Amino acid sequence: MPIDICDPSVSRSSGEIPLADYDRIIDVKQKHQQIADFLQAHQYDAVILQSPHNFSWMTSGGDNSRAGSSETTASLFITPDARLVATSNVDSARLFEHEIPGLGFQLKERPWHEPCIGLLEDLCRGRTVASDTGILRTFDISAQLHNMRIPLSSLECERMRDLGKKLAHAVEATARNFQYGQTEAEIAGQISHRLIKHRIIPERIQIRAIKKNPIYPHWTFSNEKVESAVIISAVGRLHGLCVGVSRTVSFGEPETPILGAHHRAVLMQATGMFFSKPEWEVFEIWKRLQRIYEKFGCENEWQLADQGHIIGYQTSEIPIVPKSEFRVTPRMPIHWHPSIGPATVGDTILVGEEGFELLTPMEEWPRLNVEVKGVVFTRPDILRRSKPIPSPSTLSDSHILH
Repeated sequence: MPIDICDPSVSRSSGEIPLADYDRIIDVKQKHQQIADFLQAHQYDAVILQSPHNFSWMTSGGDNSRAGSSETTASLFITPDARLVATSNVDSARLFEHEIPGLGFQLKERPWHEPCIGLLEDLCRGRTVASDTGILRTFDISAQLHNMRIPLSSLECERMRDLGKKLAHAVEATARNFQYGQTEAEIAGQISHRLIKHRIIPERIQIRAIKKNPIYPHWTFSNEKVESAVIISAVGRLHGLCVGVSRTVSFGEPETPILGAHHRAVLMQATGMFFSKPEWEVFEIWKRLQRIYEKFGCENEWQLADQGHIIGYQTSEIPIVPKSEFRVTPRMPIHWHPSIGPATVGDTILVGEEGFELLTPMEEWPRLNVEVKGVVFTRPDILRRSKPIPSPSTLSDSHILH
């Protein structure tokens, strides 16, 4: 007898759907075991996961958001022995065929015109349940779930490497090819195009033409034309994981203040990367970074903008702040993006046992060497592009020689 996916009385397992990814299956099983161990240790019967970052983590890359919006379409109900998806008949087929195919999840479904919270109420009845949102007066364990997401699994590390290369390529290709005089918004559109065609979600795009107007660290983009120097930054999301990168390009030689600020920012970034060591607490890394700020006469710059984050299923899993006692471990990704004056540099690394791995490598890009504790780092310089020579027809009469 065929199973009707629209029948809310039938529990359909995503294990029935073919073309599963073996590595992903193993990843989900390992995470389910983490959850099961936690539930047993804390005497919970189940946990509800609704936040997109936790849904992606538990499903090893699935997406429960609607068209990339903040609206969600499904909840996970995890017990030590089962993985259930609570959703509507409108979203169930897409979820099981495209987001979680063959991963052993079972379907609990309601018609679209009935609130799905009724499903969760039924599942929670008579059970002691935790959640990542506190829904239905469940116990909020979002902080504990955070510790499960970091450090990354082996599969997640491979995905970060792939994402980092594609993201850096998109930003650098855009920087090399956008036209003089295009607006910040037009440049942002080019990056979006390059990312989306690889199914990378542009989580954040910042295009900042470097001028004398106020500097906003969390600027996005505007209709301002780019006719001198510009910083191009992006955070991309793929399989639920995030990576960030920034590059700077200048039409003509950069002005001396911009060049000096960029070189100092690169040194700050290299220092942060060098001291991103296993078993170091964040405040220990920060002390070394702050000394370099003071040494180069920019001791107050770090107070004007955030300098880095441990990144992952959220753009900021853990902020890099002066007094944090969070302990860095291998397989933790860190997005270092220090800024000094008009300059910002940004790259993502993966902490390793013996050092860090750069996840956002340079391709066709000028290099700058900096030294930290006797170790030479090759970091991105400012890309110089030639200003276009205006044709006679574009010159005003006052500029034409007679």
